[in-house]
Amino acid sequence: MAVAGFYRRALPSPPAMEFASPEGKQLFTEALEGGTMNSFFKLISYYQTQSEPAYCGLASLAMVLNALAIDPGRTWKGPWRWFDDSMLDCCEPLVKIKEKGITFGKVACLAHCNAAKVETFRTNEITVDGFRRFVVSCNSSEDCYIISSYHRGAFKQTGSGHFSPIGGYHAGKDMVLILDVARFKYPPHWVPLELLWEAMNTIDKATGHHRGFMILSKLDKASSILYTLSCRHKGWSSVANYLSADVPHLLKSEDVKDVEEVLSLVFKSPPADLREFIKWVAEVRRQDDGGIILSEEEKGRLSIKEEVLKQVQGTQLFKYVTRWLISEISTCKAAISGRNNELPEIAASVCCQGAKLLTENFSSLDCVVFKKADVKFRKSDGEKPVTVVSGTVFTDGSEQGVDMLVPLTQTAASSLCDLDQNGCHGFHPSAGDVLSVLIFSLHQNTWSNIKDEKLQAEINSLVSIDNVPPLLQEELQKITFHTGLIMEVSPRTVVQLYRASRSGFGISFNFLGSMPIQDLELVPSLKYLKMKTGWKTRTSGPRLLHLKFLFKGEVLHLRRQLHFLTIDIGLASAS
Repeated sequence: MAVAGFYRRALPSPPAMEFASPEGKQLFTEALEGGTMNSFFKLISYYQTQSEPAYCGLASLAMVLNALAIDPGRTWKGPWRWFDDSMLDCCEPLVKIKEKGITFGKVACLAHCNAAKVETFRTNEITVDGFRRFVVSCNSSEDCYIISSYHRGAFKQTGSGHFSPIGGYHAGKDMVLILDVARFKYPPHWVPLELLWEAMNTIDKATGHHRGFMILSKLDKASSILYTLSCRHKGWSSVANYLSADVPHLLKSEDVKDVEEVLSLVFKSPPADLREFIKWVAEVRRQDDGGIILSEEEKGRLSIKEEVLKQVQGTQLFKYVTRWLISEISTCKAAISGRNNELPEIAASVCCQGAKLLTENFSSLDCVVFKKADVKFRKSDGEKPVTVVSGTVFTDGSEQGVDMLVPLTQTAASSLCDLDQNGCHGFHPSAGDVLSVLIFSLHQNTWSNIKDEKLQAEINSLVSIDNVPPLLQEELQKITFHTGLIMEVSPRTVVQLYRASRSGFGISFNFLGSMPIQDLELVPSLKYLKMKTGWKTRTSGPRLLHLKFLFKGEVLHLRRQLHFLTIDIGLASAS
């Protein structure tokens, strides 16, 4: 039998110019002298080939994360912590990416949850001149890198949508260097910047969104990432629907009197997958033969997580959530915390996942957890105790010893989710703080339908992050941003926004969520009434641009995060 195969592709030139050609080398030399090749050297140091035909987004991101010297906080192979495309699975299962590729929004989500600062720009949100300014800026420094999402057809190349980093810029020729991660297909090549813009200014048929580019840089502070949101499970969209659409509707239809009633309304009958939607992140590692010895880095990360946990538990919101959980503990265990909220059960699941990562066995579902599970408290001279859950995991017939490092806060006795063993008493992350963080992360419009103005003000005060300690504020800002990425658009919040022909003003929104809305035209049944625009500057945070569209129809609020800009749109009944 014969098998079809390809050895690379001939690079169509023009329009592209191969980097290694005499002309390409000359462009490199001139751009280097012009000071717009500074991003090249770190990127080329970590240049990699995508390991699967559909992994271009993952390979581009892994390359940039390594160039930014971001610590993944977990090992790649042996003792080495290093980003590889096979490790980037926090926003989409690898098996799905391998089959269908990944969207622009999910790459941004991956960058964010792997501790990078990311700014996204679709081509309908910025001009080609704005793009050029960012290209010049990033390639004149070593502080930021650009990943471009484009269609290969503009370059006469085979294939369709593709991701690759931009490795340099030649100002005289107005050309950019594409470090193509599909090196089995095409070598690095120069292309005209305006042609790349045309390639980006296309619609991704899978989402209905424009393509574009994203700028990645390193956060000013290391990310603690104690909590995370996940859209990897099948039911994530139903949870997003519930939180973004059902909860505001319930608050409008019910006459709630106090904070406990609000919490009861939100959490008594949520979708079954709510506990899969938000989780706390546990660090796992291989067991040491000589016992439990933590490195200074591990101690530092654990200390930050414990401080974040302590600060969450110090908020008034946590106290209300804890009080409600205690009073509704039977419902809590059925609907929220489930049967696996005890530390040994949590460790069983986490260490099973960890064993698969440590053995690079990502696809196996056969995992029998723990020949022995042991919660240990280790204390060095002059140091506070470290909580480690150790056990043995069997996966696909192989045995792996795994430790799970547990952030623990020392606290007074309580009846909710506490740990009291070997003379050490305290809290590990559990339903109370996890649900508190979820409530903090919901958009402020969630609570706008509460009828009692005094109660609404009290809730807004409880969920405000303005007065929490800086470390917790930073953590909550990251979770809130992540919430926006995966919750902004769900089937029930998709609305058709149309061009208002009377004013000649047109607006379209391409969200980062998985459920796309496309550029649409005016619905005849909706009458355009009025538009109000205006800047509002807050004492902290991004500037707000309020665009209010008044249509005859139901009340609906959408929110869009753009670069340094937040746009709030209100669709309200005509008065």
